[in-house]
Amino acid sequence: MTAGQPMRDSELLRIDGLTVRYGAIEALSGVSLDVREGEIVTLIGANGAGKSTLLMTISGLLRAAQGTITFAGGDITRVPPHRIVRMGVAHVPEGRRVFAELSVDDNLDLGGYARRPGRELREDRDRVYRLFPKLAERRHRRAGTLSGGEQQMLAIGRGLMARPKLLLLDEPSLGLAPVLVIEIFRALQEINREGATILLVEQNAHMALRIAARGYVLESGRVALSGAAASLEDNPKAREAYLGESQ
Repeated sequence: MTAGQPMRDSELLRIDGLTVRYGAIEALSGVSLDVREGEIVTLIGANGAGKSTLLMTISGLLRAAQGTITFAGGDITRVPPHRIVRMGVAHVPEGRRVFAELSVDDNLDLGGYARRPGRELREDRDRVYRLFPKLAERRHRRAGTLSGGEQQMLAIGRGLMARPKLLLLDEPSLGLAPVLVIEIFRALQEINREGATILLVEQNAHMALRIAARGYVLESGRVALSGAAASLEDNPKAREAYLGESQ
C-alpha cells in the first residue's frame, strides 16, 4: 500500500484545546489537531486513550467542556449532530451498527436520509456497490445476515451516502480476518482518491500509518506524539508505547 495523499493547503478541520468530561472523569484534555483537505489522518493509541470520544465530539454526539472545533471555516463546537451531517461530516462508529432487519439497499438509502431522493442518490448507491462488489451481490438480503466484514463494508458505504467532505471512521478493521482488513483499507484509499478526507481511528496502527499522510498518538486523553505517518511508524517511543513493540 502507498501512503495517503500529501497535505494540501486547505485546512478542513481544526481542533483547539478540546476538553471533554464524563462526569468528573476527563476523557480529553486540551487536545489540538488539524486535518487538511484530501488527507488521511490517523489517531492511534491504547484503549481508553480518548480516540472514540474525540470522533463523537466532532460529530456532535458529545459536548465539549472547553475548546473549539472548526470545520470548513465554521465553528461547529455546539452544533447538533444532524446539522453537522448536513454540513458534510459522516461518522462511521465502532461496532458497525447496521439496521439488521433492513436490506442492504435500505441501509444505504438511510445513509442518504438528509438528501433528496432521485438520480444522484441512486448513482451514489451504485458507487458503493462498485467499491464493495460483495454488497451488490447481497443488496436484497437483510443486513443482519451479512458477515462481520460485509457489515463493516455496509457501514462505510452508508456513511458515503451522505457525500461527506470528512469521513470519521472508528476501528473499521476491528474483529476482521486479515484478508478482509486488506480489502477494507484498499477501499479507504480509493474513497480518499475520489475526494473524501478521512480521520481514522484504528488499533491496527501499522496498517493505518501505511495509508495515512499524518498521525496523532493519544495517551490518556492528550496528544503525546504527532507527525508524518512514516516518522511515527519509525519512532521507537511510538512502537514501544502504542504499537505494542519493544525497541
